[in-house]
Amino acid sequence: MRQVPLALGPEPNWRLDTFLPGANAQWQQVCAALAQPQPATPLYLWGPPGSGKTHLLRAAAALAQERSQLVVALDCSGVPPWEFDDHTGLLLLDDCDRYDTRRQQAAFALFVQATTLGVPVLAAGRLPPVDLPIRDDLRTRLGWGLVYQLVPPGEDHVRALMRREADRRGIVLSDDVIDYLLKRCARDLSHLMRLLDRLDQQALATKRAVTLPLVRKVLAESEST
Repeated sequence: MRQVPLALGPEPNWRLDTFLPGANAQWQQVCAALAQPQPATPLYLWGPPGSGKTHLLRAAAALAQERSQLVVALDCSGVPPWEFDDHTGLLLLDDCDRYDTRRQQAAFALFVQATTLGVPVLAAGRLPPVDLPIRDDLRTRLGWGLVYQLVPPGEDHVRALMRREADRRGIVLSDDVIDYLLKRCARDLSHLMRLLDRLDQQALATKRAVTLPLVRKVLAESEST
């Protein structure tokens, strides 16, 4: 009989101090801008998948919520129009390079409202503002303030992060397992964290340790879906 694991795993660790800056220069400046966003200086983060853009936006949102501020967050998962509350303390625009026409219109309107009301704006995308395939007025506003390129973590940092997140989930990852995952999987941190979640669920369901056979089984199931 298979044990069905309950959804009781650890909450995502969206904090600035859990982000591994690695080779990212000027990290202290960017960290300060995320911790205390300024209405007059929007911040735009750009870099490839797995570089930590969404982690940092969510960490900034968590800090704002700790200060009892309301946060409006836009990405490609919601359906516009989005509503802007006059009590909003932070506006987040994620996945800017993937906005369709409706999302571009909504993002521009919210950006204008945020600027008018003195609400800080933090945004992110895979491309720098000048290369974003979006309407000109939104592209210009995203490039107004601080623009920062995120560099993906190197292998040592990826290994350190995987061990840390595995420990947080109660998973023991051997060197062989990490070597295998890094050879077989894209070094996209979002992808690797989702994979750790699936390994955790399989380990609970089958009452097995996370070994190479279990990893191969989970990857095979992922490839077949």
